[in-house]
Amino acid sequence: MCDYSLHAVTSRPAKVGESLVSTSFYGTTTRGFAAKDEPTVAICLLPGTELGFEQDVKYNRNWLLTKSAGFRVAQFCVIQPKPPKQHHDALLFPDGTIVLVNLLSEGQQARVLQLPAIRPAKKSGAHAEHAPVYAAEQDDRVEIESAQQ
Repeated sequence: MCDYSLHAVTSRPAKVGESLVSTSFYGTTTRGFAAKDEPTVAICLLPGTELGFEQDVKYNRNWLLTKSAGFRVAQFCVIQPKPPKQHHDALLFPDGTIVLVNLLSEGQQARVLQLPAIRPAKKSGAHAEHAPVYAAEQDDRVEIESAQQ
């Protein structure tokens, strides 16, 4: 998934070992990831992609308060893919905390550690699908659904 690039920004899939930066994209109100050497191209992550950050991940709780997740590793996931026109891309931390990618503080450096295992497509022409990811949100327990390819 790539909430932040579906309509207004050039995008491409992530690569293992790639260095990313959390950023805002020109002409949008959405944050996401860009490659260090391609700051205007949104890097799309598949559910299950593992990221390693240079420092503990920071995110905005409101306009004035920034909070630390307390971890340098996270797994990309998609929360509540319906309804549309809402942010769904998120990071799942080892303690079960989920933070929307759109809330990440800008300028954080991360590396793509691992891409998810994808089940081979069935001969009938069905699309490959990543296994569902389940986790607990901070306030409510929600099912994290992975997006189909």
